[in-house]
Amino acid sequence: MARSRSTRPTYRPELDGALYVDAITSRRVWFAIASSSLAALTLSDTQSTSTTFVGVGFDASVSPPRLPAPRVVAAATARHKPLVDPVDKRAETLLEALPYIRRFAGKVLVIKYGGHAMERGDLKDAFAQDVALLKYVGMNPVIVHGGGPQIDAAVRQAGIEPRFVRGMRVTDSATMEIVEQVLAGSISGEIVALLNRHGARAVGLSGKDGELVVARKRGGAVDLGLVGEVVGVNPQVIEALAGFVPVIAPTAADADGQTFNINADLVAGKIAEALHAEKLILLTDVEGVKGRDGTLISTLSADEARELIADGVVDGGMIPKIECCMEALRGGVKQAHVIDGRVKHALLLEVLTSEGVGTEVLGGAARRPRRRLARA
Repeated sequence: MARSRSTRPTYRPELDGALYVDAITSRRVWFAIASSSLAALTLSDTQSTSTTFVGVGFDASVSPPRLPAPRVVAAATARHKPLVDPVDKRAETLLEALPYIRRFAGKVLVIKYGGHAMERGDLKDAFAQDVALLKYVGMNPVIVHGGGPQIDAAVRQAGIEPRFVRGMRVTDSATMEIVEQVLAGSISGEIVALLNRHGARAVGLSGKDGELVVARKRGGAVDLGLVGEVVGVNPQVIEALAGFVPVIAPTAADADGQTFNINADLVAGKIAEALHAEKLILLTDVEGVKGRDGTLISTLSADEARELIADGVVDGGMIPKIECCMEALRGGVKQAHVIDGRVKHALLLEVLTSEGVGTEVLGGAARRPRRRLARA
């Protein structure tokens, strides 16, 4: 009996000894083990009694072995996986984002961009893609960037050792000149080019442009030099850039024209207040705010935040981040978040999914579950 030259059906051990209708070829295939070789018996769709064997290592010159009577397995109960998964996970992901797209369309999201997200190439690209997507689905992202590591490298190269007090950089005249060159020059230009390359049309600004941010010398028991605080924000500068993504360097001048270095988190918070932003999002190099036991706090009330700062649990550069979140919430910003910028697409995960990334800071005294419910 000649061996069939038709396409050999795939042997399925779970169907051994069963009559199976092949979903692709519509042939009825008998699976069995014959003469220690895998073999498949193709049964004719006619009433003919002739049969043809095909298989791996089956000797066509030898009469086929006797096979037991066919055991027909109904198509509905055949033990095999469907060729196509009925649930498309990619569609589910897109559908999960829909209520958040609807909720935040037309709203302002102020994002402080800094840390490793500004240094690693893969995180840079992921951030730019996130911003472009948010812009294209109708949201209005505004970027305020830092540049601490780049400034540190530049001042060290100039022979100056960086100094900090409570996470704030001590800034003399020589340091201020370097800070402005790095922030408003090289870093801002790089971010604008990156966003443009990924489709988010961006414009670079500093707080001095159009008096976007008006500053004054920061007071306090410790003199930090040319470190400023925000006394006013002119939102018309940003509103005039409708359709573009503003990229803002945190330097600003006072009424006399003196330039000050201002913490980027604080600038982001004040701009968020002035724009009545829906969200203030601060990217950082840690998971978020951690409690006394070292575990991540997913939601943090203002009262708890003050206690953790007073007890020294929250310290260093995290202090101005939490303080600016609380100040922004008091100023009318709807939501404030400190998220892990080391996670690729952390921005999208925060804005467009039901699970946040990092810590959400709440304006009241009570916590609520981190899992958020999207509302139209």
